[in-house]
Amino acid sequence: MATGWAGDGAVQDQIDATVKDAIKRARQQLPTGPGLEHCESCDAPIPEARRKAIPGVRLCVPCQETVDLENATDGGYNRRGSKDSQLR
Repeated sequence: MATGWAGDGAVQDQIDATVKDAIKRARQQLPTGPGLEHCESCDAPIPEARRKAIPGVRLCVPCQETVDLENATDGGYNRRGSKDSQLR
């Protein structure tokens, strides 16, 4: 067996770690506490169903969509398609 090569499953372990980190970051960004009855951005009423579905909601749907688009990233780094994914 050649030395210097990553063990079996090393690439998948790296992908799994990336996914776990992304999930952790997303969960940390979730709102907590009591939700607002009116949007903190535009002062529009937030429907009761939305407040029940998302604890700690602070924005109406249109304002939340705007924030989501502003915070969107390009999908990240494709580890499978990169030279670095070979883990030499």
